[in-house]
Amino acid sequence: MSSLALQSTNEPALELFAEGKRLSTAPNRMGRLMPTDPAIGLQEIRERYDQHGYVWLKGFLKRDDVLAFRGWVFSHLEKSGLTEAGSDPVLGLASSGEPEKQLADRILMSLVRSVVFEGFCAQPRLAQFMDQFLSGISYLHKRKIMRFTRPGTPVVTPAHYDLVYLRGGTSRIVTAWIPLGDTPVEMGGLVYLEGSHAIGTRMEVEFQEKSKGLSPEERISAFNRNMTAGGWVSKDLPEMAERFDTRWLVADYEAGDVMLHSPYMIHASTANQSAANRIRLSTDIRYQNVDDEIDARWGNHWSLGDML
Repeated sequence: MSSLALQSTNEPALELFAEGKRLSTAPNRMGRLMPTDPAIGLQEIRERYDQHGYVWLKGFLKRDDVLAFRGWVFSHLEKSGLTEAGSDPVLGLASSGEPEKQLADRILMSLVRSVVFEGFCAQPRLAQFMDQFLSGISYLHKRKIMRFTRPGTPVVTPAHYDLVYLRGGTSRIVTAWIPLGDTPVEMGGLVYLEGSHAIGTRMEVEFQEKSKGLSPEERISAFNRNMTAGGWVSKDLPEMAERFDTRWLVADYEAGDVMLHSPYMIHASTANQSAANRIRLSTDIRYQNVDDEIDARWGNHWSLGDML
């Protein structure tokens, strides 16, 4: 296997949790994602993406730009009581009290509609790279997600592959997941099921076969009668590793990293266990070639509860 070992023999085992279940630290069930230096060139990047279902571009964006954007986000969310009053917004330190959830949600919905956020997602280096990666003019979906997760909460993203929510257009989607700040393993960034782009492809073929009798609207829905609740593949990450005899791959992400993954690649997140009390912040956005069919449902800004 190409992925690195999870830890050296001198390191204590790191316990990761999702939906209250502990991920196994056994070598055959846990590993490390393989980082890629963007300087290796487009052809090698494409080959790694096709082979592994993902490519982790180390230091692709300017670190200072990412941290400045993180600080901008938390400077606005501070009004809701999300962060520690008077602390440096770049740190994203969680407040000791409960934030005003409705206010935090309203602020977040404003931020994802802002010119600043649009500019961050469409910055020239990323846009030009995606043009090359997609062999044409790249299209950035209007629906762009930004999430924060406080430490000590059970909030995680169950295992899924992205095409489940994008069936109304081309399957040639590329997701860019960008950690907005340093996100070591214990903060619960994305984890990937090794080799699962092949598993997701098989699952989608089976789904399409089962869905022949559904209406066109039902066939593209992640919530139709043939899907699990929420469109998830599973909420039991340890069981998935056993069932498919593979490993969950983790990483210590840094500000400036960009993860690209296939729409069939199964991924999830784990609980934020930051000992430094830092809030995890990230964005996930989708690109495709502008000449391919575009899922019209993704032509609107992200809204909480929009069922996508």
